[in-house]
Amino acid sequence: MSPLYELLPVIHQRRDAEQGYPLKQLMAVLDEQVGVVRQDIAQLYANWFIETCQDWAVPYLGDLVGYEPVHEAGEPGPVDTREGRLRNRFLIPRRAVANAVRDRRRKGTLAILEDLSRDVADWPARAVEFYKLLAWNQHLNHQRLWRGGTADLRRGEVLDLVDGPFDRLAHTVDVRRIDSGHGIGRFNIPSVGLYVWRLGSYPVTETPAYCLEEVGSQCYLFSVLGNDTPLFNKPQPEPSPTHIADELNLPVPIRRRAFESPVLVDGKLDHVEASTAYYAPSAEDTKSLAIWAPDWPKKGAPQPLPAPLIVPADLTDWTYRTVKGTVAVDPVLGRIVFPTGQLPKRGVRVSYRYGFSADMGGGEYRRTLRNPLGHKLYRVGANEDYTTLLAALGAWMAERADQPTAVVEVQESGVYTESLNLDLRAGESLQIRGASGTRPVLRLLDLQADMPDAFSVTGARGSRFSLDGFIVTGRGLRIYGPDPSTPIPAADAAKPTDPGDLCEVALRHCTLVPGWGLQCDCDPKHPNEASLELDNTQACIRIEHCILGSIYVVADEVKLDPVSIHIRDSIVDATSDDRVALGSATLPAAYARVSFIRSTVFGQVQTHAIELAENSLFTSTVRVARRQVGCMRFCHVPSGSRTPRRYHCQPDLAIQALGKNPPPADVALAREQMAPRFMSRRYGQPAYGQLAEGCAQELRRGADDESEMGAFHDLFQPQRAANLRVRLDEFTPAGMEAGILFAN
Repeated sequence: MSPLYELLPVIHQRRDAEQGYPLKQLMAVLDEQVGVVRQDIAQLYANWFIETCQDWAVPYLGDLVGYEPVHEAGEPGPVDTREGRLRNRFLIPRRAVANAVRDRRRKGTLAILEDLSRDVADWPARAVEFYKLLAWNQHLNHQRLWRGGTADLRRGEVLDLVDGPFDRLAHTVDVRRIDSGHGIGRFNIPSVGLYVWRLGSYPVTETPAYCLEEVGSQCYLFSVLGNDTPLFNKPQPEPSPTHIADELNLPVPIRRRAFESPVLVDGKLDHVEASTAYYAPSAEDTKSLAIWAPDWPKKGAPQPLPAPLIVPADLTDWTYRTVKGTVAVDPVLGRIVFPTGQLPKRGVRVSYRYGFSADMGGGEYRRTLRNPLGHKLYRVGANEDYTTLLAALGAWMAERADQPTAVVEVQESGVYTESLNLDLRAGESLQIRGASGTRPVLRLLDLQADMPDAFSVTGARGSRFSLDGFIVTGRGLRIYGPDPSTPIPAADAAKPTDPGDLCEVALRHCTLVPGWGLQCDCDPKHPNEASLELDNTQACIRIEHCILGSIYVVADEVKLDPVSIHIRDSIVDATSDDRVALGSATLPAAYARVSFIRSTVFGQVQTHAIELAENSLFTSTVRVARRQVGCMRFCHVPSGSRTPRRYHCQPDLAIQALGKNPPPADVALAREQMAPRFMSRRYGQPAYGQLAEGCAQELRRGADDESEMGAFHDLFQPQRAANLRVRLDEFTPAGMEAGILFAN
């Protein structure tokens, strides 16, 4: 009952009941507005505190404590737009405002620089005073044997850390400034380096390992996709505010030597085993990695495998011979080797962590789930009502007449080897998704010799399909429209006799593995195959926060309209600039109207029209049939492309800056300098799709809001770096010079 209605005298409530409660309905409307006012009043009080205030109030609270925004990083954006809110998170960080007074009290200490990196840029960091690593002649009466000495070739652990953030060796002086814009110097008396880690450490929990049978049945890979992947550390909290971060506190790749734990017998080295600093000794302990092999090495053996059974090893060439009763693990390559005569008979499951730049593609990170109205939820998992996707889909199909809207949700990060062929009826809506924080893998096999085995979806008029949070490997996804050869009984296609087509297909936070699968070195297994095929469909295709291979469109240009494809915050990877990222297998160009928003495209684009391309990177030529439609703004478009009108694109601006009739050599040099450079272009490697430090500044700050072009635009890394540099100058000890060094 409405609270306002309860305040009325009983006589009025009785008379209202006699007349059918018109007053009660009116009071319910008033009560809704009163609730809005009450909520606003409560929020006004919450806005007095930095922990609970709204985003727009953060700059005002910062002004009260003397926190000034860094104008070199750019100006704050409007809080009523998505882009403005994301931008303001890094231009005026809430955590930096909250700790402003505390930081000023600690000004001049080394540990404060690490806290600034976390508060201002949200990057974990390690601060290093380089004067402590200078070679020098010590006074005999004041010896420091742990500093300034020459390299000891017998100390392998120290040599393994040379020229990195954890370096312990002494170096000769480097006279270059650490904050130089040309060549950065490190080892000097006033130099303080702040190593920052831009890659995050993402978990994978109890998922099957990949048996590499072509090498040997005893050989396994941590990655279920069949590629080598460096294992990353799960950062542990630092013991005190003054502690300087070490390897266990940072998202760093695990080194082989760091993974070793020596076992001494009578004071002498007997053997090495896995360090419990990284390896989980029990199921309740959440460390960086763990291995399960049920009933191995004997029936009823404890799981996960105890650390004494794990032997750190170099498995580069797979020739390591494992001792019976032990398992060899290479954390650098993510490889596992069991004894040849002692194979696990009930499979191998692993938990580990990998490195990546952002919450994109399938992964165990928190994401917002979208629930359609009136849906019924079917949960899939080992402890749920359904253990397979097919079982959950079968249950829905049995009651689809009464329940046209369904959500099939996978509750764990497992591998599902199933063949899915969906046919939706008119008005039905189906969403297949992983639960937030899970990474299910759909593994498609070559089961039918005379037919393709792709994940296929077709539907009637008004039907919708959504795939959210999955990794699809082995094959691609194919969306079918109605067969164009089938005659329509009615002349008017809007009549019920026309079966119609899917209304919308949405892919969110998914990975359709480029090239269908990966080799050990992350090369694609089938580089010429498409990840997404659109076969005579008129469905609107929406792709958000995804990684996928080539997109092929097959359509009848006479009978159909161009299909609409909207790609946002994603990577489309044809695995080579010479291959087609978006095109058609039967026509010179895909019969599609496409939009690219904050995306990176590896490969050629051949399409009917581009309605909008914004803040995106194209590594190869773009050719459209209709140049009169759409525009491209703040993008990199290679020379030789045929596009709609362009605004503020590269290398156009660089060539225009050369003046009229520039020499061809200067034009070629400008194009070469503006070409995007990446840390890695192979999916499966940690720095995949990340712009390299040597990439042109015009691309790294070339978006309309001065962020970088491409799929990682929303990380706002240029703004974070600029903000952090200014804060370092403010809090660095007097007489010292601080610089930012990117560890990855």
